This record gives sequence, C-alpha cells and structure tokens, in this order.
Amino acid sequence: MRPPLLALLMLLLCAILAPWIIPGDPLAGSADALLAPLQSGHTLGTDDLGRDMLAMLLHGSRVSLMVGLASSACALLVGVLAGAVAGWHGGWVDALVMRIAEFFQTLPRFVLALIVIALAGPGIGKVIIVIAVLAWPQTARVVRAEIGALRQAAFVDAARLAGMPDWLIVLREVLPQIAGPVLVLAALDVATAILLEAGLGFFGLGDPNLASWGAMLNQAQQYLRAAWWMSMFPGLAIGLTVLLFNLLGDAVAQHLDPRGR
Repeated sequence: MRPPLLALLMLLLCAILAPWIIPGDPLAGSADALLAPLQSGHTLGTDDLGRDMLAMLLHGSRVSLMVGLASSACALLVGVLAGAVAGWHGGWVDALVMRIAEFFQTLPRFVLALIVIALAGPGIGKVIIVIAVLAWPQTARVVRAEIGALRQAAFVDAARLAGMPDWLIVLREVLPQIAGPVLVLAALDVATAILLEAGLGFFGLGDPNLASWGAMLNQAQQYLRAAWWMSMFPGLAIGLTVLLFNLLGDAVAQHLDPRGR
C-alpha cells in the first residue's frame, strides 16, 4: 500500500473514531487558555477559550471529510447522469445539457457559495448542496466526451444486437470503461470541496455548533504571534488533507493507465 493512501486511511479512521479517541464536546472551553503545545496535558495546546486544539482538529476532520466526500459523491452522481444522457443521445439533448453545464462552470464557486450561505444561513447540508451544484459540470463534460467516443464501439453494437436496452448498455458496458478518469475527478473534487468548506468557515459562515478547521483559522487570526499553534495546526491539516486527495487522484490515474503499468 502506498504511503499517501495509508495516510489517507489513517485520517479517515481518526475522523470516524474521534468521539471515542477524545470524547466530549470539543468546543467546551476551560480556564487553560492559550497554553502552548505539550503543556498541562494538552498535546497541541489550547486556544484563547481554553479549548483543546487536538480535540478540535480530530472532530473538525469529521466535518471537512463529510463535506468533501458527500459533495463529491453528489456531484459525481449528477455529473455521470448528465454526461451519460448527453453523450449517448447527442443532438439537441447534448447541446442543451452542455449549455447548462457551461452556465454553472462560469459561476465563481467561492463567491457564489459565500452569497448562498450568507443568505440561507450556515449549515453542513447547505454547504454540501452548494458545492455539489457547482462541481458536477466538469464530470459531466468528461463522461459525455468518453461516452460519445464509445457509442459506436464494437462491443456496444454487439450489446445492441443481443437486445440490451440503451440504459443497460450504458450502465453495464460503457460506464465501467470510463471509470478511471471519473474516479480521478472525484478525488480532486473532494480536495476542492475541503478547501471551499475551510474558506467558508474562515469567513465565519460554517456551522457554529461544530468544530471545523476553517473556523479554527478564523479564531486564530488575532493570535498569529502570541499563539502560533492556533493557526499552524489547522492550516497544516487542511494542506496535508488536500495534498493526500490530490496524490490519491494521481495514484488512481497511474494505476488505470496501461502505459503506467
């Protein structure tokens, strides 16, 4: 198993087991404010409200990974469906779906997410929906191009002669052929979603009832010199997680590339 994949699995495991590793409310304050790392039993120190940094990091990973994975899954589902319909039918259906995709691609993701969350109010579900709505067009375009190229392949003609309906041909014969680039895009979408969620949290638009890496950075702004650990650890967590998902996408691409093998 490759080191990036192993590190990513460990991160997922820590996020799942966070309530058991460090039980209790990570946002509960104490009198131990602004303690440096390794002081008074706080491995990564405390923030200005006496909250344990390690507890907030572990519980915050649950929010970032949930938003990243859920929004990527939703975008993947919508993108594959839209791209398959456009690539298989072609003609005016293809043109209509692609114009809709181009409209969403021209929208600035972060700015639109800021506006929607600011108007609708914070909430993990809303963040997931906004990110998914803005992320599906890229997957749709890739799927549409791949299916359009495979629509007249010999194995597709053989499936038609065997009496398979169109939807079953796409599902069983065509989609498995394009799984590689789709999975790579999904991994990159997770990284993008994590960055976007952290940005929203940094601007104070995350869920105030949940610990998140972006909110930790927002809280750390006024303590950059007095308490460097408040910004360093969540910043490293965001950077390393995004890097791991990008490396995962590269590993999937190399594994599925016959020239790489």
